Amino acid sequence: MKKELLHAEADLSVPKTDILRARREGGSTPELSNWGVNSEYGVLRDVLLGSPECFRWMGEENLEYSSICRTSDRHGLVFDRDVAIRQHAELVDAYQSARVNVHTLQPDEDTPYQVYSRDSNFMTPFGAVVCQLANPRRRGEYAAVLRFYLSNGIPIYDLVSAGNFEGGDFNIIEPGAVMIGYTGHRSEERSAKQVGGWMEKEGWEVKYAPIDEFYVHIDLMVCMLAEKCAAVCLDTTPDDVLEWLRSKNVEMIPVSFRDTMNLACNVVALGNDRVVSTAAANNLNGKLRAMGFEVFDPDMTMFTDAGGGVHCMAQPLKRDRV
Repeated sequence: MKKELLHAEADLSVPKTDILRARREGGSTPELSNWGVNSEYGVLRDVLLGSPECFRWMGEENLEYSSICRTSDRHGLVFDRDVAIRQHAELVDAYQSARVNVHTLQPDEDTPYQVYSRDSNFMTPFGAVVCQLANPRRRGEYAAVLRFYLSNGIPIYDLVSAGNFEGGDFNIIEPGAVMIGYTGHRSEERSAKQVGGWMEKEGWEVKYAPIDEFYVHIDLMVCMLAEKCAAVCLDTTPDDVLEWLRSKNVEMIPVSFRDTMNLACNVVALGNDRVVSTAAANNLNGKLRAMGFEVFDPDMTMFTDAGGGVHCMAQPLKRDRV
């Protein structure tokens, strides 16, 4: 497995002239044949990560945008670059051990939080969506994302234009049904409705999940583990969202509020009852192992203390369709 940028042939299901906007205005956009996802739990084949080379904690520049960063700042936690590089390598090793192809964005000194690759883009069955980030110091992350998709011939479904929207608020629960969160800050209702409207035209069911900005993104509170199974913070997830998940017959594995704010709920399903978690998520990891899951749990504190977990750091490019 290679962790550097991998070149791939263009997806022939979308005309090359539409590579910046594969989305058809009225819906019926063709699904990609070489890339794309229709779930959060199909076997993961390819993942896009950010590079840790330029990663550093942004300090005051980011406190407005993350309650987790504010907590780390109050506790006087300190960034250690060597530890961050080692932890990121352990994450890459976990994916490679699971036979996932790892692609890496080109590092950029001006966008240190690009390592959270899910914030700036997310994948659909029809192509990638490039997001608009709330933090003005992070908006330049779109450039590396566009270069990646264009150089690898991966079609872009569309670009968010109505306002701030970040990838952690796009949460596919099952094929044809997506939960879209928004806080009014990191992701705004206007832009959430823009993305949701696109999916509704494709025939998808959309469940909107407005949450308090303290919780940043919906993927801090709900993450799919396998088909009909999710890690969920019952304390903070809105009641109507819990009812909607129950209507889908989703088994909810409880994660406490305390663990949720340590990013314990922010995990990546690999398919076939395998999950990338973190060493700090002891309670959830124990439950999953008791259920028969294989759990990869690298220590990721340099990244979780800066406001993002392993789900924030992973942009699935290709999963087996389910």
